Amino acid sequence: MSLPLLELRGVGKSYGGGWLRQHTRAVHDVSFTLEAGRPEVFAIIGESGSGKSTLARMVLNATAPSEGQILFRGRDLATIRRSADRRAFMQAVQPVFQNPFEAFNPLKRVDRYLYATAYHFTEAKGRAAQEAKADEALHKVGLSLAEIRGRFPHELSGGQLQRVAIARALIPGPALLVADEPVSMIDASLRMTVVNLFRRLRDELGVSIIYITHDLATAYYISDRIIIMQRGEVVEAGDARRVLMAPQHPYSILLRDSVLSIDPPGDASEPNDPARPWTSAGASLAARSGDVP
Repeated sequence: MSLPLLELRGVGKSYGGGWLRQHTRAVHDVSFTLEAGRPEVFAIIGESGSGKSTLARMVLNATAPSEGQILFRGRDLATIRRSADRRAFMQAVQPVFQNPFEAFNPLKRVDRYLYATAYHFTEAKGRAAQEAKADEALHKVGLSLAEIRGRFPHELSGGQLQRVAIARALIPGPALLVADEPVSMIDASLRMTVVNLFRRLRDELGVSIIYITHDLATAYYISDRIIIMQRGEVVEAGDARRVLMAPQHPYSILLRDSVLSIDPPGDASEPNDPARPWTSAGASLAARSGDVP
């Protein structure tokens, strides 16, 4: 039996303490597993301050947990200390950040980031090889090197720049992407381009994706499994459609009920069906993208 791709065991994170004798518990007792060889979109849902971004930083090994263990392919992240081991981990686990305009220096051409990533994480040491790696990754996200070569971040739309960021993350050949609110800073008309891209990465490249969001509609549309967090704790977990169509925890019910159905006001069919808003939301997203789930 192969080791899980990612395993969290009772993970917690607290800040503060010391002489102030006060601490803030950002994450408490979170456990879940992503299986190797079974790519999926795993959504972490919660409002601002729920601990989901702190959890993402721990999975990326950018901050250490105060409690519990995080294992990637069976190795505790706390044991990754040598530069070679850190590089190998970064090659396998790549981030996609919320705001693409903050992920790129506005004074630096975006193609340079792709060349640098190819240089550090692949065997492409010459410029021609780096350009080939960049163009290959860009084609996976619906772009090409010819479109972005020599351009600065402000010369691209938010949707284009986020796809460049995803292409950059794909160059090392990762097994896992950690995407923290990846569509929240993109114009609503362009969000489905990125959302559908994650589905294709899962299905065509076999990449697992941790999708962190407060947007229940997109989580319903693309996720295989979800956890819902409140004040640092997981209050509900399971199959995405089952949880979102029939939530059990009061907080999950509140989140679902806060999302308005897109049905016209005069449509009184099945008015008491709790699943209808999610069916409508999923159908709306699919219709906009030309893809019915």
